[in-house]
Amino acid sequence: MIAAASVPALCRAAFRLFAPSVMNRPAPIAERLKKPVFRDEAHFIRSWLEKPLSIGAVSPSSKFLARMVAAPIDPAIPGQILELGPGTGPVTEALLERGVAEDRLVLVEYDPGFVDLLRKRFPRATVIQGDAYGIRNTVAKLMHGPAAGLVSSLPLLTKPMPHRARFLRHCLDLVLPGAPVVQFTYSVAPPAPPSLIRDTLVEGSPVVWRNIPPARVWTYRRPGQA
Repeated sequence: MIAAASVPALCRAAFRLFAPSVMNRPAPIAERLKKPVFRDEAHFIRSWLEKPLSIGAVSPSSKFLARMVAAPIDPAIPGQILELGPGTGPVTEALLERGVAEDRLVLVEYDPGFVDLLRKRFPRATVIQGDAYGIRNTVAKLMHGPAAGLVSSLPLLTKPMPHRARFLRHCLDLVLPGAPVVQFTYSVAPPAPPSLIRDTLVEGSPVVWRNIPPARVWTYRRPGQA
């Protein structure tokens, strides 16, 4: 039996062994890997193999999950929109599809390679390389006031429960009363129960089966009218 801790190392070895041969194969595989969606997959897998607990997923969110994450954001409410852990930008694109202006977006990404990619894809957004778990300090100088909403793709379930609850409280502190703080997970239970976050309501989405792995979207709000 292979120990769980050795799986990332084995995956990294396999990736290094087979990736060059895949890239040198004739079309259609080599041609497909030149397309943005497949470059995103390769970049995501490579980042996950190097830092599995930081990335938290082996592929970008599907467009179905991205749209579910963006759905609670109301583009008619003025203010900045914070996105934590945007990766290659699928949720960012879904926010733009909902009508959020690109220059309202503040994207906080830890991985430098993803930061460079996001700056090229979304040149009018504010993209910063930083620790989204320390969100209050990371964005303090960038905020023009309470945000109109916050969406997060961070691997929150890798953190202890007290850390999750504290993180969500800090996120709620940054948005308008009644504005959504949206977090997706691969769990059927919310990342932190409302009992650990004072005066907060949480709503879960249906399971998004058309994602790898299937996921749910959780929306936290404090009472008020955004």
